[in-house]
Amino acid sequence: LTAAIVASLAGKSNSISTIFTLDIYKKYFNKDASETKMVWMGRFVIVIAMILAIAFTWNDLLGIGGSGGYTFIQKYTGYISPGVFSCFILGMFWKRTTGAAALAGIITGFVMSIFFGQFAVKVLGTETLLYTAFPNGAGGYEIPFLVCMGWSFVTTIIVMVVISLAGPKINAKAISLYPDMFRIRPSSIALIAAILLMLSALYIRFW
Repeated sequence: LTAAIVASLAGKSNSISTIFTLDIYKKYFNKDASETKMVWMGRFVIVIAMILAIAFTWNDLLGIGGSGGYTFIQKYTGYISPGVFSCFILGMFWKRTTGAAALAGIITGFVMSIFFGQFAVKVLGTETLLYTAFPNGAGGYEIPFLVCMGWSFVTTIIVMVVISLAGPKINAKAISLYPDMFRIRPSSIALIAAILLMLSALYIRFW
């Protein structure tokens, strides 16, 4: 988790620095800025951005609550990622996927994420075969955002497959994939299996 947080923070810091330095500072304020000056400006912008981030979260100005900023960001980006990931997976590995299915997948992923995140507990209750809702700090119940993302992804995949099969068959324009591209050594398979077992054990332990 620490590695994920640090990697996410590093990526966002790099994006802030690059966008401000190249698209704002160099373009509008100093068109002849040297590489050295842009590097220092990028570092300065990152420091300012971190100070602003601390200021916004110090007294909970964004209304995040006790869940923390990282959880807040992951929760709401999870409204978009299931649909995008579904389109990517089926578009890459299933030639029958159609454009209509991709569009429906994006919409379905977003709608189902909102449903599981905001309305499922009110409609279906706190304990079902699909999920278990837990008390939140606001006096209500909510489903863990990873569970919401998982069921949104599954629903989106099903919708995309149905629409693709129901629609007209088109000439597939997909990337040719060969078995050699995905051949894995036995040692890699053993490592993957070990990691999956450890993750499963942790998930079951803290369910």
